[in-house]
Amino acid sequence: MKEYQKEFARDLADTGALFFASGLRLKDGRPTPFFVNAGVFRTGRLSARMGAFLAQLIVEKNLIGRFDVLVGPSYKGSALAVSVAQALWTQGQGDVAFEYDRKEAKAHGEATGQKSRFVTGALFQGARVLIVDDVVTTMDTKYSLLSLLDAESTDRTLNLKTVGVILAVNREQSTAVYDALGQVIEGVRGEDAMARFTKKTGLPVHTLVGIRQVVHFLAEDGRPVLIDGVKRPLDAGTLETF
Repeated sequence: MKEYQKEFARDLADTGALFFASGLRLKDGRPTPFFVNAGVFRTGRLSARMGAFLAQLIVEKNLIGRFDVLVGPSYKGSALAVSVAQALWTQGQGDVAFEYDRKEAKAHGEATGQKSRFVTGALFQGARVLIVDDVVTTMDTKYSLLSLLDAESTDRTLNLKTVGVILAVNREQSTAVYDALGQVIEGVRGEDAMARFTKKTGLPVHTLVGIRQVVHFLAEDGRPVLIDGVKRPLDAGTLETF
């Protein structure tokens, strides 16, 4: 791992953003031994650090100059779009715009007659969009955001072009597999969620770290992690559940 990835992994442990607990379940009902909650990066310092890490990823992937607007899906992606744009500016990488979606279209004030699905008004004719978000699980939030962008592009004749996605943590999660009654079959892995997204959309996805990288590094580092409500180093039993 590179030094900035190690710093991010330590931040995940120190803040409790990464935590292990029994009984955790994903949105689709599947059990999981851990969660990553980037919402705990809720101070100016932590927000700035997260933005700087993701800005460094953007530079590393040679994306500077290849997009015009950072778009973060509400809600956690909204704060990330702002912090990454600020980090790019302070790092001397240019002044890029940021945008995020509304939960309900606005049709009054500056959006009169437009029913805008987005907040800042940063999207413009021919804009190249880079999506930024916190975690890869099923990629459903990213699919939904692409649909919103497509609708906005069509309704306002903007000809938007999404060029890719950057994410903080790849959970390395497979898609769920369902039985004939539509129930999740536990213990059966579907497709890799991120690879499936790229296959369906043609968009590259870049992640700051994979969860296995993080966990193995923290175990070797002896860094305390929140496990069943107590901060302690990762032990063999917890690693086995992972």
